[in-house]
Amino acid sequence: MKRSLGAGALAVSLAVAATGCGSSGGGAAASGAAASAPSPVPATLTSGTGPPAAHGWSRQRLLAAVDRPRGTTRTAAPTPLDSRVGAVFTHGPDGDHFCTASVVDSPGRNLIVTAAHCLVQPRIGRTRTDLVFAPGYRNGDTPSGVWPVDAVTVDPAWRRDGDPDVDVAFATVRPQDGRQVQEVLGGNRLGTDPGHDLEVKVTGYPSTADQPITCSTVATEQSPTQLRIDCPGYTGGTSGSPWVTRLDPGTRTGTVVGVIGGYQEGGDSADTSYSSYFGERVRALYAQASGGS
Repeated sequence: MKRSLGAGALAVSLAVAATGCGSSGGGAAASGAAASAPSPVPATLTSGTGPPAAHGWSRQRLLAAVDRPRGTTRTAAPTPLDSRVGAVFTHGPDGDHFCTASVVDSPGRNLIVTAAHCLVQPRIGRTRTDLVFAPGYRNGDTPSGVWPVDAVTVDPAWRRDGDPDVDVAFATVRPQDGRQVQEVLGGNRLGTDPGHDLEVKVTGYPSTADQPITCSTVATEQSPTQLRIDCPGYTGGTSGSPWVTRLDPGTRTGTVVGVIGGYQEGGDSADTSYSSYFGERVRALYAQASGGS
């Protein structure tokens, strides 16, 4: 579990946050738009089928692992697409960032998506508070402002049991200067039932760096309920990094089909990362979160 503060360490991080200290992302992962008319619920991708509940390795997956595509990781450029990805901090951007989130299209134009373990401690069910989202954060600068996290939505199975198949969280952020975050930056669509073998771009913030990294690769099937990528350098802090496919250079938007999380809360190696499969349960979670935004 490499992505941020581990679920077992979240109680410690909450105590630290209460004293005014930022969370650190070096250990296991802990943690969770512009028109006047409301946006419709995004159309889903239809190239795959909804999965049954199972995860792990089979002999076929072991044999196939040698053929998995491996991406190249580099520093992310400050593009309009990557500007929707930001670091998540406790208190404010003068502290430590411990997870990653991104803006998704919603009727309220105020919704971000990340990993559930970034925002909610499972089994205890405690939601982290006093968090802010800093999109486009780079070298101490917050070019697109700092957006306080408001309401958090996770699946009850995550809150109750830490179910890795729903390690996904949606959160609303409060407006700044009378504008919602999607009005400022735009938002990527949410894609569900995407299938596997998808070309994706994954951008996130290692907790030890002050600028984002990105990797373009192919997301493959780890199991019917988990996706996998092989990109080096995705260490603590990259939990919640969006997996974006179907990039449209004209609109400068894409479709989010995963976030780093899920199996092993995102993975126990910096070179391999996972995501819960975005199926019916994530679609229902999005509807709940955006309906209340």
